[in-house]
Amino acid sequence: FAETRVIKLDEFHKGLQLGETRELRLILKADVQGSLEAIQNALAKLNEELEGVGITVLHAATGAISESDVMLAATTGAIVIGFNVRPDVAARRAAEATGVDIRYYDVIYHLLEDVRGAVTGLLAPETREVVDGVAEVRETFRLPNRAVAAGLYVVSGKAVRNARVRVIRDGKVIHEGTVASLRRFKEDVREVAAGYECGLTIDGFNDIRVGDHIEFYHIEQVPRGR
Repeated sequence: FAETRVIKLDEFHKGLQLGETRELRLILKADVQGSLEAIQNALAKLNEELEGVGITVLHAATGAISESDVMLAATTGAIVIGFNVRPDVAARRAAEATGVDIRYYDVIYHLLEDVRGAVTGLLAPETREVVDGVAEVRETFRLPNRAVAAGLYVVSGKAVRNARVRVIRDGKVIHEGTVASLRRFKEDVREVAAGYECGLTIDGFNDIRVGDHIEFYHIEQVPRGR
């Protein structure tokens, strides 16, 4: 590969205009084979429609985003696409160290629109997702109101009361929702730092299991420079 500089999806069109690249390289990970094939077929069709630039899927597989996926992206100038999957801890650290762009989707149309927008220079999103922290479920117990609470250990960042949450099982997103309660020693708290334990309930969701990971995140506005 002639170009191995780390590329961000929203910077791709600038590189295209400067003649630095004519190829958008992707590493694709999805939760199930059916989704993976549908995305690959849709990208192939989009590739036929675009002029002057190619879309190349360097690697496509099911399962969580791994450290090897991130390192492949770093050495080839690719962008990692996760469809209903998330990176494991090693992959997250590798992405932070290398600056590799990991994009997450749960709707194929949105994925295609972002890829098309990156190529045409019309990438529209003015928000971005920021991960506040990740916690591991160490135990579960049922409350008198029949809700299921999870005993968590905060692995990285912090658990945040007002954040949105994802429940991740075996690298796959099985639920997205909001925090119903966050407690430490039976006291309601706003946040809990890494290295500490806490209790969590998720609004309207009780299928929490030991070994699940809870990702706390929020959406923030991003001024787009043109």
